[in-house]
Amino acid sequence: MSTQPASTWQHSNKYSADSACKHCKGVVRHEPWCITRSELVLYAYEAVVDAGALSEGDKLILHALGVSWTNHPCAGACQSAECKHN
Repeated sequence: MSTQPASTWQHSNKYSADSACKHCKGVVRHEPWCITRSELVLYAYEAVVDAGALSEGDKLILHALGVSWTNHPCAGACQSAECKHN
């Protein structure tokens, strides 16, 4: 048993809000859907961030569905102030 009085005990916690995952906010463990845990979720995340990350098969499927997957957030006349493609 410790001989130190209770008032001098120091609490040590190596986890803090600063160390939380920027994707799932997990501090001790990541959520199952976190991009750091799931390869499929990571692939989808990367495809959203960069259209070039799509596999050739997925590009072909999207093309067959009539989807144009590009890095441009808006096609045509964009009304958003954040759009850099005006």
